[in-house]
Amino acid sequence: MATDEFVARSHILHRAFSEQPAKIVGGDGISLILDNGEKVIDASCGPSVSCLGHTQPEVFDAITNHLKNDIAYVYSGSPYTNGATEELADILLAEKPGGLSKAIFVNSGSEATDAALKLAIQYWHERGQPQRTHFISRKQSYHGNTIGALCVSGHESRREFYKDFMSSNVSFVDPCYAYRMKWEMESNEDFAQRLARQFEDEIIRVGPDRVAGFIAETVSGTTLGCLPAVPGYFKAIRDICDKYEVLLILDEIICGMGKTGTMHAWEQEGIRGPDIQTIGKALGAGFVPLSGVLLHQKIFDALSAGSGGLAHGHTFQAHPLACAAAIAVQKIIKRDNLIERVAEMGHKLEALLYEEIGPLPLVGDIRGRGLFWAIEFVLDKNSKSAFLPRDNFCGKVVKVALSMGLNILGNLGHTGEYQVDHVLVCPAYTTTEVELANIVSLLRSSILETTRQFVVAEQPNEIPNCKVNVKVAEVGLVEI
Repeated sequence: MATDEFVARSHILHRAFSEQPAKIVGGDGISLILDNGEKVIDASCGPSVSCLGHTQPEVFDAITNHLKNDIAYVYSGSPYTNGATEELADILLAEKPGGLSKAIFVNSGSEATDAALKLAIQYWHERGQPQRTHFISRKQSYHGNTIGALCVSGHESRREFYKDFMSSNVSFVDPCYAYRMKWEMESNEDFAQRLARQFEDEIIRVGPDRVAGFIAETVSGTTLGCLPAVPGYFKAIRDICDKYEVLLILDEIICGMGKTGTMHAWEQEGIRGPDIQTIGKALGAGFVPLSGVLLHQKIFDALSAGSGGLAHGHTFQAHPLACAAAIAVQKIIKRDNLIERVAEMGHKLEALLYEEIGPLPLVGDIRGRGLFWAIEFVLDKNSKSAFLPRDNFCGKVVKVALSMGLNILGNLGHTGEYQVDHVLVCPAYTTTEVELANIVSLLRSSILETTRQFVVAEQPNEIPNCKVNVKVAEVGLVEI
């Protein structure tokens, strides 16, 4: 594939080489402003980050006021703390949700995953069980792009180049992907119990005295597309973790901080909470990079009774300016009751998606919670037959949508056994009903336009009553 001329000239190593990226010069509410004056509705908040949209003067003021009146940088390894870091931790943990009582603030979600894994290992050392170094994760999961985070990520294409660096003390069990994995006539309860038995069997195979933790996304993000677990799954997982003293690490970097209609996605799972939790993205809404790790009081107690410190750190850990921005974000969310609003608007978005998108011929499943939704595309609704990776149907939908002024997010490469062609719709918490309707209308148009390339209509201009080209069954999707 030829390299774009602009990309070749640019001193930035862009993530894609074949096309010149459009240049963003500003934001207006939930929209991006391009250098040609056009506006694009950001219906995915980037990768589900900009939960307050792109125009928040209060956050801008908080950043500049902090720089004027406080310290810009304090090294977390020094004998100092700062007001912004302490205040943000107080905001998040004053009520000790699920027993979570301490926070580590870092930059990216990948750093948060690495910190969580190292924290789990240190915990077992402090408990006198240093042999507990094995982690169990789930297939087709994604926990970050550093080497450490990739080791526990079941994202095949992102791991491919780095196989030689992947840890041997990680094993994978099935995700809770009911749409494709639940047996015919199997109830949700039976499906959850089947996966729970698989998890327990894996603990026994590895050896209960060797397993440090189980890591899972409470609601899967970009790999499986806003996928909630079936009812009872996480309760069964929590019980098994307790039975074998395995730490439960929940990754809420993308799905947490209000996105599913509660501050923490695990609050909807009927469990007491995780032992370690990662957060990010909506924590600071993208104004300054920030992610974090929340840990249960028992983790702190073990460290306190043992070495008396954290055997981990980064230069920019607990950055005061990033924390000051996040404080402003969290105060806006609380003051304006935005998490309650996410739950309310989420029901409206759900209804719109089922009404406008659900009947389309290549739409197989619609799933999500709050303002965190995905649409999975299939060749055939009845058989749930998937597109081939080379078809890149969801990528084409994303491209067509962008040409119509809508920014959405597609899947990020081949993730594993199941080919999951999906797009994410996770608009800002401030999105209005009118904007939701516009987003869904543009999404419908982009799916229909893309569908026209791959189907033959029964009647002219009647795409919803169409059938897939016969060539699909023989050689995969064929553009017409």
